[in-house]
Amino acid sequence: MSTGTALATDPHVVSCTLAPRFEAVRTAREFARTTLEGWGLGDLFDDVALVASELVTNALRHALGQHEPSRVPTQTAPQLAVGSLPIRISLVHRAPQVVCAVSDPSSSGPIAREADFVAESGRGLHLVDSFSRSWGWHPLAGAGKVVWALFDARIPEALVEPSVPNLGRHRRSA
Repeated sequence: MSTGTALATDPHVVSCTLAPRFEAVRTAREFARTTLEGWGLGDLFDDVALVASELVTNALRHALGQHEPSRVPTQTAPQLAVGSLPIRISLVHRAPQVVCAVSDPSSSGPIAREADFVAESGRGLHLVDSFSRSWGWHPLAGAGKVVWALFDARIPEALVEPSVPNLGRHRRSA
C-alpha cells in the first residue's frame, strides 16, 4: 500500500493513509478488498471500490490542486505543507452498514455537476450517489473535510439460519 494502514483498537474501524499520487486510487481499492473480505463482506467490494476510487480521485484532483489525472505525481510524492492533512480512507462496519470515508486537506465541499455524458470527467458524484445508499460530507475542525458514503451490509437471507423452519412461499395462481 502507498503509505500504511493503521488498525484502530476497534477492528471494525480501519484507516489507510494515502500518498498524494495517482497510485493512491489502486491502494484504496486494495485496502477496501482486504478489509471487506476480513469482515466477511466481500460481496460489497465492487460498489465500495468504485465509490472509494471516485472519492480518492476527487481528493487528488481537487484537494491537492491537480485537475487532470496526468498531472498528479506518479512516482515521488510531494511533501505536504506543515499542518496540512494527508488523504486518508477509512472503512467503518457497524452492522448492518458500512461507511467508506475519505478525508483530505481541502475545506471545499464536493459539488455534483450536471452530468455531461460526453465529458471525460464530472460524473463521479453521480456514481457515488448511484452505488451507495447515501453520501455526504462534513468539514473537519480546523481544516479539511471528510466525504462519506453509506452502504447496506445486511447478510443475505439465504445465509441466515432461520429460527423457524422455512416453509417457503406460496404463490397463488390466477
